[in-house]
Amino acid sequence: MIKMFKNMSKKEIVFFISSILFMILQVWLELKIPDYMSDITKLVTTGGETSEVIHIGILMILCALGGFLVSVIIGYFSSYVGTSFEKNLRSKVFRKVQSFGMEEIKKFSTSSLITRNTNDVTQVKNFVVMGSQMLARAPIMASMAIFKILGKEWQFSAITAIGVLMIFIMIAIVIVFAIPRFKKIQKLTDNLNRITRENLTGIKVVRAFNASNYQEKKFYSANDELTKTHLFVGRIMSLMDPVMTLVMSGVPLAIYFVGSNLINSVGLMDKVVLFSDMVVFSSYAIQVILSFTFLVMIFVIYPRAAVSMGRISEILDTKIKVIDGDYIGDTISKGIIEFKNVSFKYPDAEECILENINLTINAGETVAFIGGTGSGKSTLINLIPRFYDVTSGEILLDGVNIKNYNLHYLHDKIGYVPQKAILFKGSVKSNVLFGKNNQKIQDGEVEKALKVAQAYDFVSKMDKKIDSSIAQSGTNVSGGQKQRLSIARAIYKNPLIFLFDDAFSALDYKTDYALRKELASKYKGITKVIVASRVGTIIDADKIVVLENGKCVGIGKHHELLKKCAVYQEICKSQLSKEEIENA
Repeated sequence: MIKMFKNMSKKEIVFFISSILFMILQVWLELKIPDYMSDITKLVTTGGETSEVIHIGILMILCALGGFLVSVIIGYFSSYVGTSFEKNLRSKVFRKVQSFGMEEIKKFSTSSLITRNTNDVTQVKNFVVMGSQMLARAPIMASMAIFKILGKEWQFSAITAIGVLMIFIMIAIVIVFAIPRFKKIQKLTDNLNRITRENLTGIKVVRAFNASNYQEKKFYSANDELTKTHLFVGRIMSLMDPVMTLVMSGVPLAIYFVGSNLINSVGLMDKVVLFSDMVVFSSYAIQVILSFTFLVMIFVIYPRAAVSMGRISEILDTKIKVIDGDYIGDTISKGIIEFKNVSFKYPDAEECILENINLTINAGETVAFIGGTGSGKSTLINLIPRFYDVTSGEILLDGVNIKNYNLHYLHDKIGYVPQKAILFKGSVKSNVLFGKNNQKIQDGEVEKALKVAQAYDFVSKMDKKIDSSIAQSGTNVSGGQKQRLSIARAIYKNPLIFLFDDAFSALDYKTDYALRKELASKYKGITKVIVASRVGTIIDADKIVVLENGKCVGIGKHHELLKKCAVYQEICKSQLSKEEIENA
């Protein structure tokens, strides 16, 4: 509950407190009606004036209308608080996830992050709208109603107490059996989302390996477990309606039954007073029972909301390991990258994936990293944009430790092309302009980037050229086309440093060569860092760095490494012909 209020804005808190104040007024108006009923009963039974009865009747109508108007105001305030709270909380979660480094991202599964920012936020919002009203209304109504019935017949109080006791027993059953299942439901929902998402993203593999039945079994198993848990909770909760109906109907009935016996045993004047008390008490008793009914409903809503808020707080309270710096560089930057005794190991890993890397990449140089699978090539260049921070040592950009740079400034200087090409739903143009959409677009700049990336030929054949649609994840273009569009996006950015993380692997040799030739001729002053698995991609690099088991085992040009680096020789023998090696 406290966590929920901590995440409210000042305006939301003001509206929330205002709704509580109006709620007090509403309860007072509702509890005045039984008082007027008592007065009318006394007037009717004692031969009072008709005008007095009409006067009191008008007051009852005014109370009812006032209660209606106040209810509308409370509804407006509550809906504003709920929707505004939901919007702001969802934005907070999204911004927090945006600030995560790779280490924090991997603590939560993608499906769990989606569930937390949708289903969990909605659960919390529902409690803020409904539960908070009930939580405020229940004690106010109960205390006012109990105060009104103090001093009445003890038999009536005993009947009401029995009704309240039945409700408490119901609450105890909910607490013991239902609440522990709510946390399980959220985890099972995460699991179901994960399986569904895996099946959709891997649909090609599933069909290629005839694994549809296997995936269906996984889905049905997760779905059945979630359904069974929901059914168990639903069956417990289904007991509440009949119990509430029994109490709400039984208490007034019992009061009238006991009251009729009491009336028969007293004199005429006492009969009038006792009858009036009985009518009023039954009304107040219902209000007391309603108050505790609201509490039961809170126990239905709150547990799931509390679990959801806890899951959201796990995200909001996560400490970011990659701390933003405040250095924004000089007006003129060079793009010199230095690795000084850099070692790195992934969180919770026992051994370093990179050890004691020392390397200087000069401005405008093309430096390539090559090595076997798991040698640390991609990990090394992912340290430059600070997707992870080094475990020991330091990386300098233009003589300044990258930890000191403002992250936005640092990323603005880097044109990054990931190993797996990522495209976003939109158009070819919006994907090339990604991250630069707010800047003024010069005529021909998008086409220029596409031409350098060797993507203009296939884009020009599309129906709407650069305005042609790109589906989510780029599913309507081939792997090579996706990779070229990703490269065009980095080129359009016109960065200080290019980082190509095995970005040419889906290209044929002709396209690969033409692209590298364009980059070399038109972007001479830009530092280019390339991770490659093909020797042909890096054969003309100014400097080739050979990695093996996270260690640097060779640095030099192609022909130099062929003479002195055994690991590089083995890689070349597996990819190049004997004549190509001899002619190097």
